[in-house]
Amino acid sequence: MLNVETKEEQRARLYSLLGDLPNGLNAPVSSRTVYTESRDGYTVEKLVLDLNGEEEVPAYFVRPNEGKGPFPTLLFHHSHGGRYELGKDELLKGNTYLQEPCYADALTGAGYAALCIDAWGFGERRGRKESELFKEMLWKGQVLWGKMVYDALRAADYLAQRPDVDADRLGTLGISMGSTMAWWQAALDTRIRVCIDLCCLTDFDALIETGAIDAHGVYYYVPSLLKHFSAADINALIAPRAHFSYAGIYDALTPPAGLDRIDDHLKRVYESEGASEAWSLHRSPTGHLETPAMRTEVMQRLAEYL
Repeated sequence: MLNVETKEEQRARLYSLLGDLPNGLNAPVSSRTVYTESRDGYTVEKLVLDLNGEEEVPAYFVRPNEGKGPFPTLLFHHSHGGRYELGKDELLKGNTYLQEPCYADALTGAGYAALCIDAWGFGERRGRKESELFKEMLWKGQVLWGKMVYDALRAADYLAQRPDVDADRLGTLGISMGSTMAWWQAALDTRIRVCIDLCCLTDFDALIETGAIDAHGVYYYVPSLLKHFSAADINALIAPRAHFSYAGIYDALTPPAGLDRIDDHLKRVYESEGASEAWSLHRSPTGHLETPAMRTEVMQRLAEYL
């Protein structure tokens, strides 16, 4: 008789591949407020969070000025793009491949709160090269991507303890590296109600087949991952929760054949779970960037599912 793993067992196996990580998921997260700033229509809190017990994690939390809350809230994950200085500021300032207005303006204007943290090596956590972090952690039995994912999971723990956040209405959103983090977090954390990823739903085998394996930074690579999971397998762990993906057909980071494989697999998974409408992949005749149509779709999907 075949021993079929439950989704919870698959999540545990996926998490186990992320190297030696601290204990303490779901424990209270301590924080301090550096400053609070009122902007047109919303408030920005500059925070420092203790997520991992190793180094402090600077963050921005934004919330609408109108409405009492608790607010539906997005974990906005910043991208890479070699812009180590930007980090969490992408939420407030946008990026060259994101539409205007910035997501802080767009989300709070629609009634959402959002949190963005500096990932390892970015923003106020920069100072060591990505390759240095990866190599040191590898020596110690750790995985850079695993440490990034851990911080994201703990950031959700932080949101869940805030009285102005509706912990039953959490979503993930990001482009590029932030896209990858959005779907990894949603796969591992069932508190995430909707996942929206932009321009980085990447099939791992397709990267190898197209010779694009070096297109992603070294942070992206998890030892032994392909022995256990494909990208489609990871994304299937989000079902039947809402998941909407957006890609450019000329984006080298998401080879079309790989998108086909993931889309075909997830269509079957979502159909089998009676939630066909909760998954879709939208492709645009563009490269690695958010288009105006994508932004419109993102805000419509959030209104529908969050």
